[in-house]
Amino acid sequence: MDLGLNDKVVLVTGGTRGIGKAIANAFYKEGARVIVTARGKDGLKKSEREMPGIFTFAGDMLKEADRKAVIQCAVDRFGTIDVLINNVGGSNGSTIDETELSLFEEAMALNFFATVDLCKRVLPIMKKQKRGAIINITSIYGRESGGKATYNAAKAATISFTKSLANEAIKDGIRVNGIAPGSILHPGGSWQKRIEENPEKMNEFVKNEIPAGRFGTPEEVANVAVFLASEKASWVVGATINVDGGQSKSNF
Repeated sequence: MDLGLNDKVVLVTGGTRGIGKAIANAFYKEGARVIVTARGKDGLKKSEREMPGIFTFAGDMLKEADRKAVIQCAVDRFGTIDVLINNVGGSNGSTIDETELSLFEEAMALNFFATVDLCKRVLPIMKKQKRGAIINITSIYGRESGGKATYNAAKAATISFTKSLANEAIKDGIRVNGIAPGSILHPGGSWQKRIEENPEKMNEFVKNEIPAGRFGTPEEVANVAVFLASEKASWVVGATINVDGGQSKSNF
């Protein structure tokens, strides 16, 4: 299916591993002009080898200066940004009682405030051209308990922000949506490490918690991302779509 993404300018944050890498590759295969950000230069160089012609930017999305710089670099090189994928994120802390407030602030800075800032920076660009798509990668744990509270709170905030921004931006032809992955397995990821540490426990986890009977793949998340960015999803506005094999226990 032709999704009409050829030559679209797509910015993917945290795009050198796992879900972000799969999303960047999916847009690349669609013929988009892809910009990938990450902190690690080795990962960026590997992405350049695997996807010849992509544009990479070494930067830390925790830093306002780097967020400002990547947007400016994209505009200077390509003239615009058609699609923004806010994928960068991470979890920290342990139980709420044992987690310092500073770690909650850190989780919000990376998972939520960086997303808010990048969205605000692309809005004038997209408003000018009267079109655009923003996709925020969150988690099923932004809707229900599970995982670490710092991460959950930040992702819950992002889901709410996604809906609020979507309602504001659609009048300018900009569609804002989200994807809430469940447990996604990829090399070097947290689930891979847990499997290596205790395969029996992880087998039980899959059996008891994921109705589809397996972990998801980054490519399955990426397939939803390219759809949401395309005109095939023209009437999808303000949604955050679970991509989880039925794992979520939420009814909405």
